[in-house]
Amino acid sequence: MQPIKFNIRSGAAPRDNCPLLLPISGEPGVAYWLSCSGLRIPAQAVSGDIWCLLPGLPAEQTTEATLEQSEGEHPHRVSVEESEDRIAIYTDGKLFTAYIKAGNPARPCFYPVRGPGGVSVTRHWPLRHDVPGETNDHVHHRSMWIAFGDVNGVDNWSEEPGHGYTLHRQTLHSYSGIVCGGFETLSDWTDAQGKKLLEQHLKVRVFPLPDEEHLVDVEVTLTATEGDVRFGDTKEGGILSVRVASSMDVPRGGRIENSEGGINELQTWGKRAHWCDYSGQVEGVPVGIAIMQHPSSFRHPAWWHVRDYGLMTVNPFGLAAFTQGQEHGEYILPKGESLLWRFRVCIHRGDAAAGKVAQRWLDFVNPPVVQPIG
Repeated sequence: MQPIKFNIRSGAAPRDNCPLLLPISGEPGVAYWLSCSGLRIPAQAVSGDIWCLLPGLPAEQTTEATLEQSEGEHPHRVSVEESEDRIAIYTDGKLFTAYIKAGNPARPCFYPVRGPGGVSVTRHWPLRHDVPGETNDHVHHRSMWIAFGDVNGVDNWSEEPGHGYTLHRQTLHSYSGIVCGGFETLSDWTDAQGKKLLEQHLKVRVFPLPDEEHLVDVEVTLTATEGDVRFGDTKEGGILSVRVASSMDVPRGGRIENSEGGINELQTWGKRAHWCDYSGQVEGVPVGIAIMQHPSSFRHPAWWHVRDYGLMTVNPFGLAAFTQGQEHGEYILPKGESLLWRFRVCIHRGDAAAGKVAQRWLDFVNPPVVQPIG
């Protein structure tokens, strides 16, 4: 291919290792370089899109960049390996996370979720029972997961008797690369007897950043394939949820913060926000994890079911509890229609300020503008 020139405008916010989607198509398996601000940045084709990480660009600045095909291949910074029970994602040769698709009592989960310093920012229990000092409440809080507590009256949140299931059906696609790696899966949500309620289409993309930080893009589409689906009004659930490492719990020195300036459970539980962050120390390392919701998501900005004891989850349906009965969140999804949520999870050093969570949010919802020249 001939080199292609672009102008990249940062906009009102500075950019620092910002995922950038270029407005041209690329060929899978072909390596690219983006020359920008005196740097040569690797770029990667994913399903026809070309992604790179923009290393740095001050606010209100425009820079010229040139994309050209590279000779040979780039080494993989992200390697995705699938086995019978999991899809493991390695970054720079170390296990970052695994999507455990089979063998759990109720539904898949992501475990571990490795942060800076190699520590896990999510709780090990109940997937491991040998970590001293961990809490052992809420057995269904398995690291990071997708679930909801009232789907046509079925509890697909807890692991109590009669609970529902999310059953992995098929891995549609997986890929590794120099910029990112990820996968797509299809799953069925069922009742306790195995009757299908709806279909889940999951897309996951992992970007490794410097200093062992990571960004994880998670797209969840729920489709009413079998008939109308009623999502009940309950606080017991969340589309994307994490249970942080016990040492990050607020009573142990952790901190919750949201995009509206709320601090800890009293100011964040049941409140609407673009993002929410949970930070603290794990094995002496200051770390944090943020969930950001894209405005294209259903009922954005969503309400947050976030607790001082370590739970953080996005809940777009539990309005009765969140508003003391002033609003109601039940929703009927007609047969054949879908609901979409797009999240970016940021695993970072320090608290929300140190992890530049507000800046990462702007990168997600208002990325730099890229325009071809000529």
